[in-house]
Amino acid sequence: EVYAMSSLCTAAVFWAMTKWYDQADEPHSLRWIVLIAFLMGLSIGVHLLNLLTIPCLFFLFYFRKKEDGRYSFWQLAGVFLLSCVVLLLVMAFIQYLPKTAAFFDRIFVNGFHLPFNSGAAFFMVLLLLLCFVGIYLSWKKDNVWLNTVILCFTTLVIGFSIFSIVIIRSSVKTPTNEYQPDNPYTLVRYLGREQYGSAPLLYGETFASPMVSLKTPTYYNFVDGKYEKLEAPVEPEYDPATKMLFPRMYTGGAGNSYIGFYNMYTQGKGRSIVGSEFKQPTFGANLAYFFDYQLNYMYWRYFMWNFVGRQNDIQGTTPGDLLKGNWESGIGFIDKARLGDQSIGPDYIVNSRAKNHFYFLPLILGIIGLVYQLSRDKKNWFVVAMLFFLTGIAIVLYLNQTPYQARERDYAYAGSFYVFAIWIGLAVLSLFELIGRVVKNRRAAAVAASLVALVVPLQMLSQTWDDHDRSGRYTVVAMARNILESTDPNAILVTHGDNDTFPLWYAQEVEGIRTDVRVMNTSLLGTDWYIDQMQCKQYESEPVQFTIPRRQYLYGTNDFVQIYDRFNGKPILLSQAIEIFKNPRIKIPLSDGKDHDYLPAKKLMIPVNKENVRKYNIVPECDMDKVMDTVVLNISDGKNNLSKTELMILDYLSTYEWDRPLYFMQRGGDVNIGEKEYLQFDGFAFKFVPIKNATGTSSGVVEQMDADALYNRIMNVYDWEPFKDTTINVDYQNMLTFNHLQSIRDVLSQSASYLLERGDTTRALAVLDKMQEVAPAENFPLNNSIISSLNDRAVMDAISLYCQMGQRAKADALADAFERETLQAVALFATSKGGAFISSEDLKRALYYFIVLEDIYSEIDKERAARYSAVVNEFYKNN
Repeated sequence: EVYAMSSLCTAAVFWAMTKWYDQADEPHSLRWIVLIAFLMGLSIGVHLLNLLTIPCLFFLFYFRKKEDGRYSFWQLAGVFLLSCVVLLLVMAFIQYLPKTAAFFDRIFVNGFHLPFNSGAAFFMVLLLLLCFVGIYLSWKKDNVWLNTVILCFTTLVIGFSIFSIVIIRSSVKTPTNEYQPDNPYTLVRYLGREQYGSAPLLYGETFASPMVSLKTPTYYNFVDGKYEKLEAPVEPEYDPATKMLFPRMYTGGAGNSYIGFYNMYTQGKGRSIVGSEFKQPTFGANLAYFFDYQLNYMYWRYFMWNFVGRQNDIQGTTPGDLLKGNWESGIGFIDKARLGDQSIGPDYIVNSRAKNHFYFLPLILGIIGLVYQLSRDKKNWFVVAMLFFLTGIAIVLYLNQTPYQARERDYAYAGSFYVFAIWIGLAVLSLFELIGRVVKNRRAAAVAASLVALVVPLQMLSQTWDDHDRSGRYTVVAMARNILESTDPNAILVTHGDNDTFPLWYAQEVEGIRTDVRVMNTSLLGTDWYIDQMQCKQYESEPVQFTIPRRQYLYGTNDFVQIYDRFNGKPILLSQAIEIFKNPRIKIPLSDGKDHDYLPAKKLMIPVNKENVRKYNIVPECDMDKVMDTVVLNISDGKNNLSKTELMILDYLSTYEWDRPLYFMQRGGDVNIGEKEYLQFDGFAFKFVPIKNATGTSSGVVEQMDADALYNRIMNVYDWEPFKDTTINVDYQNMLTFNHLQSIRDVLSQSASYLLERGDTTRALAVLDKMQEVAPAENFPLNNSIISSLNDRAVMDAISLYCQMGQRAKADALADAFERETLQAVALFATSKGGAFISSEDLKRALYYFIVLEDIYSEIDKERAARYSAVVNEFYKNN
């Protein structure tokens, strides 16, 4: 976590500059400037946020040295421009220092046949030697300024050298080794964050700009003992006639998924563009998106969380959503005017522990301090205001965020919140002076001002302690353990993103849980370095066997593979298809004019080694009669290319001997190679088995399950204790953990359903009872559809199953509790705001649940069914 450390570095740099400011006329005061350069170098190794203090440092220096105190606009503008030049030089230094080291390394490796990193080490020694020579000579000539500049540069280099830790760590092949920056060229790409792409800033394309060509950048990679120049992935070039100044609405590689969001601002209006199905947004719409979404929603909303109050911790995605993550003061008439009357509703929304009310008090104090400093010390007010701008709004401008962010981004602006706290601190001085006009005793005035000001942090503490208290909470580790325990020994577990991968890495690396399982992340499997890592032993996990040569999966090679069915829909062996793909003499030309590797068929056969299926318990003994002789992966007709991730999984399966269990999370997630028809429900993961069924193709359907093994896991293996603990703080993120891609209640209800369908009523009932035990409604609401509809469906399934088993008392109790929560949801969602419902979509879903309940009870309890029906009818009658 970089932001806390980065904020510490920022505070240390700013503090060091104020120390210089106080001692500027004393001997050796320039040592503070040298310290700042060193701290800058160290902080770069953490996060670049610290560089934003450079303009502020320049102004502090200028104001201190300008003894007459008279400044013109052009002088200030000149200082600002000079500070920007220095900022750009430091950023260029950060960029070109490793690039120069990489250049030296290429000379030493390719020219002198020395090990990689030898040239980089030589360059760093040479650079520091030159620095020390410069320091000595400037000292001998008594040139103070030149000596100081060289000292600053040297300490900056020494601080920046902390990045050598990245190379050292990566070189020892640690299990978690993202981007594998073990040589200078890879380090350059790592530092450049190339995997995250870039956004247009001052001038560039919009979502409506048509692509006119593709360019192919080049890069160096370490291949076969030397550095080789290779082609990087192609980059689109857009029609320059459709580019605009200050572009805010662009696709960012997300295709058309943002268009609906952008239409809230464009209303479908704009300039028609030849070659594009969308209209060029007007500059007014572009600015409307910037001010409403990027600035107001993605910055000021977070600012208000910290200094006014917060509604709840449910992640917000869209301006205008009145229920999720808004700011809320606690002053009733203000909040009602903005958000409607939310006094009634489900506890996890309206009575969330994250509902923190500060009544504008911190904001008022900050404004008092701002005005006080402005009236007393315009120079330093200007510096603080600039730092506030650079660590807040300037970051908004730079990030140019697209819609539907994966998480709340308030952490990115923590620096600006800390700066505002400076003004809150200065407000105490203002209060002291104000009280001092009435109370002549300065000590009494100081005590009074402190007591008045302390009300604010004490109020904030009282409001935020309960939702920031994480003591005793181990739900994420427990979920990671349960996912890993869903697999057999020496398994491969295919995951699909950060949220289902990082907890597993933690559980293995720190807790030592199931280190025999190989976690294979599909988001990373499209990279050469991760494919390399999969072929190494990690912990107790044996290497994953791939056959495709490294040159065919290097960065920029075969990122997408064309499927060209040369067998007219007839199935061929997957091993034969991969051999054709690997053959350097068999290629097809594509539109870029180059020959490419390709996959020659859409139906791919994998022979089934039935002896290994039985020996390694790939399927339970009772299902051996279902095992097929050959698995046929049928890639859908509409799919004409494969991602590199899918290609590598196919490569693994081409030599698969059914001797190592293979699991997928999320029913195969974003992998679509026909594997979903052969998945077995194993709790929190799905096992690839040689039995064709619909378990992986249809949500909520379980046709294949190892009932005995899963029942044992549920009753004896899975760790449920952290979820049962009603003393912990269950926040939004824990709600997500509970509904982690495969809801806990969903897992248990589907397991019970499968057992009941096969006549095992006793174990089905035990599993359903376990569901009520491990998922108390106090922690995890029965109806939390805003977070996960999987959970709600599982609760209704459980009610239905209890009814089928004749357990009416348990069914009715669960139905009554679900009804109470759902009625609360209806009351909230149906609240009127501006002549409309607060949330019409959530309202429809809540009412639909009563229809489902009515259907469950329609044959067994007509009175109860009529009650549920009446809720829906009454609502539509009155609305």
